Amino acid sequence: MSQRSNVAPSTIGVDFVEGGVVVEYLDGRDVFYHGPPKPVERTVKTPPGKEVHVLVTDPDGVEGVMTYVNDRNTQAEILESTGVGRVMLEGDDEEVLFPGVTVSTTAYAIQVEAEPSAVDGRVFVFAEDEMSEHAYELVEAVD
Repeated sequence: MSQRSNVAPSTIGVDFVEGGVVVEYLDGRDVFYHGPPKPVERTVKTPPGKEVHVLVTDPDGVEGVMTYVNDRNTQAEILESTGVGRVMLEGDDEEVLFPGVTVSTTAYAIQVEAEPSAVDGRVFVFAEDEMSEHAYELVEAVD
């Protein structure tokens, strides 16, 4: 298996539509994440074994940055052409993805923490595999 490295994300388009979130990659492709995202207070621990994608948008929700966490399948050149970033964590690593957004590993799960007041926008976490999709929005407080 080839070594995977961190890749810095670029700004990509975002569109909130009925039933989910559309991410517009730099290469012209769109990806639909089913939703609506479930509001979760500040921290979400994803189910083990899921592909985890973190999206941080601007305040208007029209653009943002997307980072894949521990993606071992996508080549760096493909990520760069789409504008998606990647962060690789090992053991009990922790990494700041964006000011106010931290990702860490806990056993086989990924934990994403956000300080919503420090993020000038919105924070979404998508966790999926062949069997299920989960969508979360990290918020200050759930009403």
